Amino acid sequence: MKNRLSPLAIALCLTAPLATAAEFSWDPLQDVENVLPAGVPNEGKIIQARHQVREMAQDALATLYEIQPGAQRAIANAAGYAVFSTFGIKLFFAGGTTGKGMVVNQRTSRQTFMQMAQVQGGLGFGVNKNRLIFVFATEQALRNFINQGWEFGAQANVSMMADGQGGMFSGAASVAPGVYLYQLTETGLSATLTVSGTKFFKDSTLN
Repeated sequence: MKNRLSPLAIALCLTAPLATAAEFSWDPLQDVENVLPAGVPNEGKIIQARHQVREMAQDALATLYEIQPGAQRAIANAAGYAVFSTFGIKLFFAGGTTGKGMVVNQRTSRQTFMQMAQVQGGLGFGVNKNRLIFVFATEQALRNFINQGWEFGAQANVSMMADGQGGMFSGAASVAPGVYLYQLTETGLSATLTVSGTKFFKDSTLN
């Protein structure tokens, strides 16, 4: 009797993992995602999201430097810069924003993660696949952006005509004293900003 049961026990042991294997994806992040309540981030998700934002920022800067080489010198000499994107970032937790980004203080190398959101309905900013690069010529402008946020009104359609500091900011729009903004679209550097009804603020999850 004992000999007849042994093959059956072995068969059950071999088939048991197959019944549960389908419940796991072999992706640790995805497995954690399935266990946690919806919308709740964990440290792994936050680290991944930060990494994706950093990659987006580097890609946007590389594209800008290729299209507008003078922008590299402008950013290198600035107090800091910020990069935002409305596409290309797949985050692991839900959020109501239309974009993600980060601010870099070039004096301290400190990174601050930010969100970008529509404040007026029907403007369609999220539909336009844009990347925005702010350049802060002064420490004060940089601190104000981080600590107080930024908001464009309903009529924020500004031509890219900034030629200050010897034309170093050519291709950018002067949006405030000491603050310049480049807008990259799928077709290149835009000649006009289309950021109506958009605000920028600290990301409470990623910081």
